[in-house]
Amino acid sequence: MRSHPSFRASAFAVLFASVFSTALHAAEPATALQKTVDAAVRPVMQTHNIPGLAVAVIVDGRAQYFNYGVASSASQQKVSRDTLFEIGSVSKTFTATLAAYAQVQGTLQLSDPASQHWPELRGTAFDKVSLLNLGTYSAGGLPLQFPAEADDASRMLGYYQRWTPAFATGSQRLYSNPSIGLLGFLAARSLGQPFDEVMESTLLPKLGLQHTFLRVPPAQMARYAQGYNKDQQPVRVGPGALDSEAYGVKTSSADLVRYVEANLHPQRLDKPLQQAIALTHTGYYRASEMTQGLGWELYPYPVTLERLLAGNATPMALEPQPITWLNPPAPPRQDTLLNKTGSTGGFGAYVAFVPAKQIGVVLLANKNYPIPDRVKIAYQILNALDPQQTAH
Repeated sequence: MRSHPSFRASAFAVLFASVFSTALHAAEPATALQKTVDAAVRPVMQTHNIPGLAVAVIVDGRAQYFNYGVASSASQQKVSRDTLFEIGSVSKTFTATLAAYAQVQGTLQLSDPASQHWPELRGTAFDKVSLLNLGTYSAGGLPLQFPAEADDASRMLGYYQRWTPAFATGSQRLYSNPSIGLLGFLAARSLGQPFDEVMESTLLPKLGLQHTFLRVPPAQMARYAQGYNKDQQPVRVGPGALDSEAYGVKTSSADLVRYVEANLHPQRLDKPLQQAIALTHTGYYRASEMTQGLGWELYPYPVTLERLLAGNATPMALEPQPITWLNPPAPPRQDTLLNKTGSTGGFGAYVAFVPAKQIGVVLLANKNYPIPDRVKIAYQILNALDPQQTAH
């Protein structure tokens, strides 16, 4: 039986209107989010003369990308979701995940003394420094950076052998590359491979990351953004002692947001990696405005902007902070904001996400601009994604 032409036309009109309405409804949030991201990002880029910036946002179970400026001022190549950026100390969360994975695999325990996993450290201060102390910057005063005379793989052992704590192990937090860098080095030793190899052959593939590197291969160099210092001079990160472990990851916004998704949905990963991620989301002690996880830094959610800024302020990075250990450690909570900043001489990164809301923000720039501005950009975006946070 054939339908009447007028009925077919009417049905088509209804179907078209329905599809158009659905498409318009789907477009509205994206348009609003684009306006929010634009309003947060563009003034900061202009103020600090940032050549390029990539934003990835997780909302409603999917990633959206917002790209600004150029990956290189010389070539004028535009930033995309595939542009590779240096992420600085956001790398520490990868290192922490590897160490947690090693514990799950039974090759170490975070309670082990560091010297247990490097015989050359026996008889030194590291007999009384645990791997957890290294991963939470509570060894007793390891500095932010290696001194220049020790900033080399061949000389770092002598530095560690001579090091003496400035204060009691476990009493204060002092943010430190040599601290968490040593954790990564020892975790890789326990797994029987150099750090770069175990990351590239085991952890990164298990996380589903195909465009995340410690050493950018020649075939990917065209995607590697040029970084710029405060004088707009081109600069990229150089080699140093434990550079891969502390600040050496290069990745794209597409891969980094995939990493955030793995942290939001660890149940999608194999069991050992689920357990490892849980260890990184565990709270080990409180220091001022934040709770220290393994790699990640944690805040009860909703969180005020003032508290988030205080937790990411310069004193938290450069000055010893008294700490209160949580006994037992606080298990992962959904109503938590996890974040981490990262910087190199020519790049600035920030990651924040909230498991309870299934939202997250990734910011990657090819200039090291002020951390408060990164936090404010992310906070403004999170406010747009979650009305509860705005109300708070």
